[in-house]
Amino acid sequence: MEESGVLARPITSRSVVQIHPLLLKKMAKRVFLVHGWGGSPETDFFVWLTKELRSKGFEVHALEMPNTEYPVIEEWVPTLEKAVGKPDKETYFIGHSIGCQAIMRYLEKIDVQVGGALFVAGWFNLANLEEGELKIAQPWIENPINFKKLKGNVGKITLLISDNDPYGCLDENVKIFKDKLGANILIKHNAEHFNNPKYDFILDGFLKLVE
Repeated sequence: MEESGVLARPITSRSVVQIHPLLLKKMAKRVFLVHGWGGSPETDFFVWLTKELRSKGFEVHALEMPNTEYPVIEEWVPTLEKAVGKPDKETYFIGHSIGCQAIMRYLEKIDVQVGGALFVAGWFNLANLEEGELKIAQPWIENPINFKKLKGNVGKITLLISDNDPYGCLDENVKIFKDKLGANILIKHNAEHFNNPKYDFILDGFLKLVE
């Protein structure tokens, strides 16, 4: 029997269901990469990481943040918000240095839980800054973050930090990430501020985060 030109027949357990490529894309986990102060999607480990994640089926968005030499909260957070659109539990984030701050300040503003976030060289305080750098960093350091809201909005959090980061404050930053956010802490030896083009443990840390 046909109705409106469509062949009507029951769907059985043997029926083959084909998923449209656009639907598959929507089902993929989205990953937003946010570079650090003075960086771009082309610096540090981002080119390599973008390629690796895409090869594993992730929908990757390597963002180019505005005014990167003079980053300000009021510009970076809205840029991330616009890029993400509608977040959900299939949405993930990887940040580097001040990019971690931007992600956290975005996540404390939303009202839905995302899948997780990997913070590479994440911080709440910095040392060894020059006077001009301190002026730029001060609002990021001093403006409070709602830790309770942030923690509730993220399924899993991992911090990757080096024991010889030139910007110091290792113990303080680790304590805040662990105590306030319940983060999984991975301390790497002699990785400084993670400015090399490839780190296998960043990819490994993220893949464990999404398991």
